[in-house]
Amino acid sequence: MIAIVNYGMGNLRSVQKALEHLGATAHITSEPADLHAADAVVLPGVGAFGAAMQRLDESGLTPALRRVIESGKPFLGICLGLQLLFESSSESPGVAGLGVLKGRVVSFAETPDFPMRVPHMGWSRLRLAQPDSPLWRGVPDGAYVYFVHSYYPAPDDSGVITAYCDYGLRFACAVGAGNLHAVQFHPEKSSDTGLHILRNFLSLTGAALCAP
Repeated sequence: MIAIVNYGMGNLRSVQKALEHLGATAHITSEPADLHAADAVVLPGVGAFGAAMQRLDESGLTPALRRVIESGKPFLGICLGLQLLFESSSESPGVAGLGVLKGRVVSFAETPDFPMRVPHMGWSRLRLAQPDSPLWRGVPDGAYVYFVHSYYPAPDDSGVITAYCDYGLRFACAVGAGNLHAVQFHPEKSSDTGLHILRNFLSLTGAALCAP
């Protein structure tokens, strides 16, 4: 069973439908106990960093998420779910993130004379920094994936960056460390490539899955 974390922010049903299309049993939940019982956990999200952390804290999900990641269980963050893994975000000064990864989240608008439109919305190429990451099995460098965001992660340790994207500047669009994987783009909206990436994640649980 895959637990999809519900903290009131995110297109949860789209993620659930994509996982079910691949043959997984996916359960949307806001119960910390369900996270510990699941075979893998997905943290999606759309919205503001500060509001998201407030809801995670109020629901008791913050310590549960940290424990799940520390346990070695397969974990996938999507969009805001990636950003929340870091220590802070310029979107919400003074608000602490999960702090699982060192670094902060920054805005495209913080770059002087940034030449592109914000938010970054639409299809962009995935540039693989770690092609051997399990998330990228069978995914070619340069594959297109779908983005909707104004902020991106700036990890202290570049070694956790598994993929980049070029959009007015080169930014980290995917990170990974052990059982932890996270992407800034939306795999559930990224057509066959996105389904392939989700299937790669699900394969980490050892589940028998349908072909994408």
